[in-house]
Amino acid sequence: MSKRILIAEDDTAIARLIAMNLKAAGMEAVVFPDGEAAARSLPDDHRYDLAILDIMMPKKDGFALFQDIRPYGIPVIFLTAKDDLDSKITGLQGGAEDYIVKPFEMLELLVRMEKVMNRTAKPADTLQVCGLTVRLDEHRVLRGEQEIPLKPMEFELLVVLARHKNTAISREDLLSLVWGVNYLGETRTVDVHIGQLRKKLGLQAQIVTVPKIGYRLEDRP
Repeated sequence: MSKRILIAEDDTAIARLIAMNLKAAGMEAVVFPDGEAAARSLPDDHRYDLAILDIMMPKKDGFALFQDIRPYGIPVIFLTAKDDLDSKITGLQGGAEDYIVKPFEMLELLVRMEKVMNRTAKPADTLQVCGLTVRLDEHRVLRGEQEIPLKPMEFELLVVLARHKNTAISREDLLSLVWGVNYLGETRTVDVHIGQLRKKLGLQAQIVTVPKIGYRLEDRP
């Protein structure tokens, strides 16, 4: 899924230039001409990976708009011609991720955007592995449209295997990652749950036993 960027910038030429370059980079830009228009849109549409806010905007400036954006957890880069120390401190201390002063090089903006999005990226709420869709927030596993019921620890074990697919994980590490570092049970617990996963998910061939180590979930092209 392409990255979605909110741009609040009253300079039409700059907004158009940013949007054009983001599109060329495979991102979607949603542009607003002032802070008030951007703020009004947020309750109904706030699925953004990043927001670029001009500080000096009519109706509602970038600092005020930032307060509307913060509850949605959207990372912010301030983009402004106001090159004074107080503005930088206000923006960065307020929680902004970066501050870029106009005029700027487009490549610099794109690089900084990439760094901010990499740093603030939220964990994916869905995993795709071995023909399965693992919905982390819903604790559900689907094969196509059909749900496969799993017990809580079976689900957690599958998530660990999926996140480390094609990598051998020891029984001891699986115990620690799934049951917790203070779990006093035996590694046989892992073997029993692996057997249940293989049977329920039909992954007898994909969940491989690694001799003297543990298990590996294979999911190769």
